[in-house]
Amino acid sequence: MAKRRIFTAPSAQVVEISTGTARLEKVAGEPDSYVLHVNDVPSSSITLSDPARLDFEYLDWMARIIEATLPAGTVRAIHIGAAGCALARALDARRPGSRQTAIDIDPLLIDYVRTWFDLPRSPALALRAGDGAEEIAGFRDDTADAIVRDAFSHDSVPTALQTAEFYAECARVLKPGGLFLANVPDSGDHRVLRDELDAAASAFPHLAAASESGVLKGRRRGNVVVAASARPLPDAALDRVLRTAPTMAAWLTGETLAARLGR
Repeated sequence: MAKRRIFTAPSAQVVEISTGTARLEKVAGEPDSYVLHVNDVPSSSITLSDPARLDFEYLDWMARIIEATLPAGTVRAIHIGAAGCALARALDARRPGSRQTAIDIDPLLIDYVRTWFDLPRSPALALRAGDGAEEIAGFRDDTADAIVRDAFSHDSVPTALQTAEFYAECARVLKPGGLFLANVPDSGDHRVLRDELDAAASAFPHLAAASESGVLKGRRRGNVVVAASARPLPDAALDRVLRTAPTMAAWLTGETLAARLGR
């Protein structure tokens, strides 16, 4: 097996991109770890020598949900919101032979990310510039194992990626046992999360949410992972793997989730 090339990104850099600015910061005390900020929002954490490493807690939760939900082997995944492609790198490392597409609204950011990081090449990982709400319509029916939505405009999700129409397109593209995951910013009042779950419910019969207990109880702001599928999710297995994560997360479904959201 050929030795993997190790890229060396700059220790710090601020660049202009199509949507504003991108800032690359080296993690103190780490030889090759970086955090990518897009318009001052931390968007990816990358360790060049260890693509399977996921330092952002919500990305670790997503990876665990994928591992527990989708059968072992290769996956066909679509990422809406590419940033540094941390999750795509991890899936490529953990499931060699997978085919992934990462879509980002900012073509200049994609160019920088290609330069800075050791990204898998197409067809292992194809990078595409475009609006995710429009690009998803170009994928064929029943072809994706997973769709991951992790796209932001500054600190909020673009409204076009939160509609019932968007969710319907994702449901169309996913295989019958496919998995949809979304990173939802929760401010503590659960308003955005409730709207997101309502939109997801219009296209998927099985829903769940995962996050730290304090976030789900409305005590503080944080990231919530929304999971959706046309088929039942393995709730017991998912609850177990999320409780053993470095940052423990609760897995909520059905009446328990509704009660936590004040419904």
